[in-house]
Amino acid sequence: MKIGVIMGGVSSEREVSLQSGKGILANLDRSKYEVIPIDITSREELTEKAKGLDLALLALHGSYGEDGTVQGTLETMGIPYTGSGVLSSSICMNKDLSKKLLRVEGISTADWLCWSSISDYSAEAVERLGYPVVVKPNSGGSSIGTHIVRNREALRAAVEDAFRWDTEVMIEQFIQGEEITCAVIDGELLPIIRIQANGSDWFDFSAKYEEGGALEEVVQLPAEVHERVHSAALGSYRALKCSVYARVDMMLRNGIPYVLEVNTLPGMTKTSLLPKSAEAAGMTYSSLLDRIIQLSLDKVQKAADSVEDTNTEKTAGNGKSNENQGVLSHG
Repeated sequence: MKIGVIMGGVSSEREVSLQSGKGILANLDRSKYEVIPIDITSREELTEKAKGLDLALLALHGSYGEDGTVQGTLETMGIPYTGSGVLSSSICMNKDLSKKLLRVEGISTADWLCWSSISDYSAEAVERLGYPVVVKPNSGGSSIGTHIVRNREALRAAVEDAFRWDTEVMIEQFIQGEEITCAVIDGELLPIIRIQANGSDWFDFSAKYEEGGALEEVVQLPAEVHERVHSAALGSYRALKCSVYARVDMMLRNGIPYVLEVNTLPGMTKTSLLPKSAEAAGMTYSSLLDRIIQLSLDKVQKAADSVEDTNTEKTAGNGKSNENQGVLSHG
């Protein structure tokens, strides 16, 4: 099977994507796959470099990676790809939209504002949320352009910086509590990981990607809390139409999980959380990739079978209709 590892891209998370790609390339089983590294530096490169692949293994992050656009391009080329589809990728990339859908489903998430222009700036509206707040690009990742703001004086500079990275900015209540992350594969929750940043009071870019930046360990939660987390993680996965795998990030406060976001293409670097959670479930990095690949191919086959069944039913229905018309014409 010819597998292309698509990485790099054009977003602010390009370097993180390259590290994810490096981790994947080092752990794919060469006895099973013909592996082709594909570093894209422009949107146009994908259609040229992906030709002839049996599967695109996506190691992209950020815009033109996690937002459904790459997935849509690959679908028009008839090339299967790993992870969630176009709709789910697009929804999960938009934090404002995904939080609205989670609220509809009764899943707890912090209160927030979303501004599409600096002209929307309102310190009074933020004060109604209450400090501290998290200011971040609405469609960003890896904590790039993200700030914890503790007072009105620091707000505008944080908002202006976040607008450097995106056309929309979210201002979200800061939930003081315990940060956890929940890996979901094929609708099943893997061991939960607790995150505690070293030298910082939140899980920023350095804590995420520097060696020793954070203490990340499997946590056994009290039964009642675990059930709430399990329900929130799988509820989020289903509500946002995820498939194959995803990572649901949460804050725990007083035993209540608040969903921060759902990542459809979570990091796969050597310090990333998904491989650590899979390892705690007894999966090697290599077997994790095998499972992601197989589940992605199964999803494509299931969709193809569904279309074939629908077409068969339509054909059978047309036949019955013609028979009825014949009876009526001779009646």
